[in-house]
Amino acid sequence: MCASRKGTLTVDGEQVVISNPTKLLWPELGITKLMYLEKLIALSPYLLPHCRERYLTTIRWPDGVHGQSFYQKNCPEPTPAYVRTAEQGDIRYVRLDSLPTLLWLGNLACLEFHASFDRIGQPDYPSEWVIDLDPSLEEEPRIMEAAVLVGDLLQSIGVQSVPKTSGATGVQLIVPSAGDVSFDELRAIGLFVGTYLTQVHPELFTIERLKANRGDRIYIDYLQHYAGKTIAAPYTPRARMGATVSTPLTWEEIKGGARIADFNLLTIEERLSSRGDLLQAAKAQPLRPIYDFVSRSKTVQ
Repeated sequence: MCASRKGTLTVDGEQVVISNPTKLLWPELGITKLMYLEKLIALSPYLLPHCRERYLTTIRWPDGVHGQSFYQKNCPEPTPAYVRTAEQGDIRYVRLDSLPTLLWLGNLACLEFHASFDRIGQPDYPSEWVIDLDPSLEEEPRIMEAAVLVGDLLQSIGVQSVPKTSGATGVQLIVPSAGDVSFDELRAIGLFVGTYLTQVHPELFTIERLKANRGDRIYIDYLQHYAGKTIAAPYTPRARMGATVSTPLTWEEIKGGARIADFNLLTIEERLSSRGDLLQAAKAQPLRPIYDFVSRSKTVQ
């Protein structure tokens, strides 16, 4: 098939134009654009719910993962009629809420999907709390150990979390929230958690924002979780050589030495067919009592 060949898919009653279907996006794995779109179809029941009603930022790699890339916040033009958008400030964001929209973006070589923490029209009270563990090293063998330590601390204060690989080098801990605390209040909890962990494990953790001052320590990023900022959406592919996918895990997997590279476009379908979406099964928790506890602790100090 000629690399410049075009075709049309009919998806949910909409016409989606597909161009360059044989273009290699992940050359080492032999993943062409057509294969990528097939993977997006399989991922869509899991990826779309985590992007719906969020402001979407994509990263496009027109010539595959070894080419140049660019971030796109504004909806690409021309825009098909089936693509819905949402405006925030002077940006017109794509609302990633349908399979045709997902495939349209996939055809544009959007290889990563980053969703805002704030929901469209609900800027103040998030529906989850996220702590991002960001390694300073490109290869960090301690990342799963670090995730366990943070997860255990959260559990000790009555908070259940779901660990998720970023698909790159880090791990994020996601806590579904009952929506009873604001972003600022969650930052206060995050600072409390981060400060405690850096005092108990100073060789492993840091809350130093400036990367040049972190050494080899893992950054507990409690500031990223805020309105207007984004996260690699659960089940988004990542433009890494291994075609990794940001994947929620069980704590048993984390403690068993799971590797970020194990969860990728070639393995994710089998996992989802057997495990389903671990985040969907997690229950929202009231976090107001935790914030009140942290506030009292500051008062005592």
